[in-house]
Amino acid sequence: MVGKARKFIKSLFRKDDGTTAIEFSMLLFPYMLLTLGILELAIMFTAQSLLEGATTSAARMVRTGELQQSGVGNEEQVFRDALCEYAAVFIDCENIVVEVKPLDSFFDDIAPQFDADGNIVSEGFNSGGSGDSMLIRTSYRYGMMTPVVGPLIMGPDSSTLFISTIVMQTEPYDFQGAGS
Repeated sequence: MVGKARKFIKSLFRKDDGTTAIEFSMLLFPYMLLTLGILELAIMFTAQSLLEGATTSAARMVRTGELQQSGVGNEEQVFRDALCEYAAVFIDCENIVVEVKPLDSFFDDIAPQFDADGNIVSEGFNSGGSGDSMLIRTSYRYGMMTPVVGPLIMGPDSSTLFISTIVMQTEPYDFQGAGS
């Protein structure tokens, strides 16, 4: 009887039926963390690209004089609507900070101003005139969606600041035509 019990106990230590399940359970968390991190970074880079594209698209309205000659009272809202039309997929349009201002020259200091939380402080919206050098800057604080991956990638606040800056000269859109 003792011999059978001894054989049974030895056979338990030789079995490897559950090793795959144990290995899988040990690797599941790091694998899921890596997968979620890759997805989170892909969404984050897509949001940055959307902000850049939206800024370029909306800046074209300023460059061509379309915004200045539209005759609408609130040019900033028209500019914001153009931004949101392009970037509304991954970005909350209400949280985009917009700064549009004329520059004296292309050599002006265009460094942004930041508040205590590290967010950009807008210096206002002035769409300028024909032939003006312009600074167009948009910024958005992107918060990570996953609570576990966000702090690992971005730090304790799980967010990063996206900034898109365009410096350009508006077209001479107020010229008189040949027939005038």
